[in-house]
Amino acid sequence: MLAFPVIAAGAADVSPLFGVLSMVLLMAVLMALLLHRLKQNFLIGYLICGIIIANTSLLGSFGTETTEMGEVIDHLAEMGVILLMFTLGIEFSLAEFKHLWRVSLIGGGIQVGTISAVGAAIAWSCGIRPPAEVIVLAVSVALSSTAVSMKSFQDMGQPNNPSARTALAIALFDDIVVILFLLILPALFGKGEGSIAGGIGLAVGKGILFLGGTLLLGRYGITPLLHAVARTRSRELFTLAVVALCAGVAVLGALLGLSPALGAFAAGLIVSESIYRHRIMADIMPFKDLFLAIFFVSVGLQIDLHVVASDWVRIVGFSILILIVKGTIAFNVARIFKLPLRPALLTGAALSSSGEFSLVLMGKAADYRPADASIQQLLLSCAALTMACVPLLMRASTPAGRLLEMSGFFKPKKKPVAETLTPTAAIKEITDHAVICGYGPVGRALNEALRQSGVDTLVLELNSDTVRALKKAGQPVLFADASHPEALELAGIGRARMVAFTFPSVELTAAAVPIVREHNPGIVIFGRAKFAAEIEQLQALDIEVIHDERQSAVAMIDAARSVYQRIDLSDDDVQAIVDSKDEAVSNAGHS
Repeated sequence: MLAFPVIAAGAADVSPLFGVLSMVLLMAVLMALLLHRLKQNFLIGYLICGIIIANTSLLGSFGTETTEMGEVIDHLAEMGVILLMFTLGIEFSLAEFKHLWRVSLIGGGIQVGTISAVGAAIAWSCGIRPPAEVIVLAVSVALSSTAVSMKSFQDMGQPNNPSARTALAIALFDDIVVILFLLILPALFGKGEGSIAGGIGLAVGKGILFLGGTLLLGRYGITPLLHAVARTRSRELFTLAVVALCAGVAVLGALLGLSPALGAFAAGLIVSESIYRHRIMADIMPFKDLFLAIFFVSVGLQIDLHVVASDWVRIVGFSILILIVKGTIAFNVARIFKLPLRPALLTGAALSSSGEFSLVLMGKAADYRPADASIQQLLLSCAALTMACVPLLMRASTPAGRLLEMSGFFKPKKKPVAETLTPTAAIKEITDHAVICGYGPVGRALNEALRQSGVDTLVLELNSDTVRALKKAGQPVLFADASHPEALELAGIGRARMVAFTFPSVELTAAAVPIVREHNPGIVIFGRAKFAAEIEQLQALDIEVIHDERQSAVAMIDAARSVYQRIDLSDDDVQAIVDSKDEAVSNAGHS
């Protein structure tokens, strides 16, 4: 760390933005490497980075005041919040909510309502009197960290288990609460027009009209634009269009007197039900991760260790209280929906902390009425400490559940409702499947042969017209680039038995194979080549290579038999499938 002032002293011309950003990113990488060895969540490391930077002389190394550096980070964090809300809008699928509404509304309502009531009572007893501050404080504590809990589920290899889906359902309700409070905050603090009740009603009405208007704009304006962009097959143009969409609607929301974060949420909602949802998630995820890291660093920057040291008893006490109360309520909600003991404990641990949207809500409230400095430090410190405890509590839930089961105190619950909580089971729950990259003549014939034999398939395709047709026909399909790591993760490549690159592009296949192997070392991979030199290039990757262009479909179906023993098709059946598309197959070399 001593190197930072030395480097900075010799780089007086470095701009504050670039200097702070480079320091933050370098420290975040080093901290993430350390936490990876300790098997801890990276997001906690970003908080620690912010605390270290704020409480040392690192910010002053660039010859700029700490306050100015803090403003630089705040601007970056604001971008992080906007992008976070954009991805929240994408993930907030109305179709998903239809499958999760019962657990979301009832379970989420019980959790948020109960914890808010407890939080409000504690805040009032501690001498906090303005009703608006009490309400915001109580609701902020009730919100849980979706980012930390879902990342921990992924780290544990359980992203789709009943506990994760129950936590997701409750998180959906938290999302609704966040959006609602972003709308009513100005009126709640008396910054709206007329009475508080009238201002809240007006704010909600404006928000509903804005969301409705953006959905209409999406259907008749933005979606056709994305269709046109997708047909260009340009990755750069598509990414640019997505970022422009997010920024444009966020600015529109701000111009209409609403929060830019709400505008970003509306932008995500526009594409949440479109065929481009997964492609956008794959493209935007690296940006989200970057700005989410900056957001957590900005939270750490606001924590004063001198205040924490003088008030550590209260911080630790309130943190333990939050973990116990929130964890217990979430555990009981999971038991209400008949989750067994261990998954219910895991759900309780996942939802026991304060969250990133707690910090967003408190930050937005501070724009209207700054909180007392000691209260702000208390809330920030408790949020950071409780989020740091979530991965540890989640890992401890299994042995704790085992001990409780051995004690005989808890009786097993039957028929866990959460097992059915999946909005896109064909994709999220698919396993032992074949991933078919490209849906030209070869991919089409292979897909049909596998499906006729009872093998589940998932198609990755970049032709938007083809994707719409497949989706309408009920075929699991993603509008995604097979060379993107995020796209392959969405396709469940870690659970697949085989992947077939049916297009004759050696460059794309060579780029994707290492990514596939990283997620699933034992998977069988097929590639397609047109020329002899390409065969050698693909064979060097240790994959099955199909060469004969005119017989690629037949050869790939035949090779798939060795992977899925249940493919019961004779040679005549295979030839009949290909012959039914004879014209397309004969033109495969031109596709």
